Amino acid sequence: MGRHTGGPAVWTLRVDGHLDAHWSAWFSGLTLTHESGGTTRLTGMVADQAAVHGLLARIRDLGLTLVSAEVSDPSEPGRAAASATGPGFP
Repeated sequence: MGRHTGGPAVWTLRVDGHLDAHWSAWFSGLTLTHESGGTTRLTGMVADQAAVHGLLARIRDLGLTLVSAEVSDPSEPGRAAASATGPGFP
């Protein structure tokens, strides 16, 4: 898994269930995409680690199940995303 320094980055969060599009504004304008298997992918630029924690708190507050989280450093094209998935995540 790669290491991200904590600055601006593209994050992809997956949650169980399909969220309506109106939730995009509540998730700081992230793009919501319904995926097969009944999950929603939230993707977009996030300013820093504090903002990531804010998004995770919103997921928690809605009672959603976080399926995975991936980060890509926008300053390093082609760099593999760091991710966390699977049993025991988070």
